[in-house]
Amino acid sequence: MPTPNPGRAPGLLELFERRRLNAALGWAFVGVLLVSGAVAVASGRPLWAGFTVALVALAVAPAVGLRRVDAMVPWEVLALASVPALGRLLVIGQTVGGVTLTGRITTYVAVAAAALIIAVELDVFTPVRMTHSFAVLFVVVATVATAGLWAEARWLSDTLLGTAILLDGRPEHVVETALMWDFVAATVAGAVAGVVFEYYFRRFADVTPRYPTEHATGEEVRD
Repeated sequence: MPTPNPGRAPGLLELFERRRLNAALGWAFVGVLLVSGAVAVASGRPLWAGFTVALVALAVAPAVGLRRVDAMVPWEVLALASVPALGRLLVIGQTVGGVTLTGRITTYVAVAAAALIIAVELDVFTPVRMTHSFAVLFVVVATVATAGLWAEARWLSDTLLGTAILLDGRPEHVVETALMWDFVAATVAGAVAGVVFEYYFRRFADVTPRYPTEHATGEEVRD
């Protein structure tokens, strides 16, 4: 990844502005996620609230770890993660062509966004570097793995807490079929997120100047 030239004052000013803008937008979307989580708690949806809190934790991990408020993942990733949260708030129960907007679509956009946040943080804030094909595969596998944890969380909630999220009275084969479609949806969402990660964040968007962090070379981009 290219690094800014420390000898040019205009470049330093631009660097600072890009960091500040990215951080401001990133924290704004963290606020959206927090509001969504609070609404989920108030409306009796503890699992979605917990998932939202997990997204927030992933988003703020670099800032906490580096102790810098401007160490944020690209705001575009958090915007993508906020789409399902806003969907849960604004279009809950709405359907298009018989497909519930707050069902598989928003859920697995959020799951793919979580995997995308992990991939971007590994690529930017750690020495880890992935080949092009492995980067896409990593996001797909991370999305499907997150979908599996989400399925387990719903089953445990129904079993231990008496909810009816997954085990809602439908025949067993119907529940199993629905789970398989969930994993299909997660795989498709993961593939799309993987392509977005590789071709946007790693090839198109110049994200390096947004971060005050040490890169794999050990050099630090300073103000």
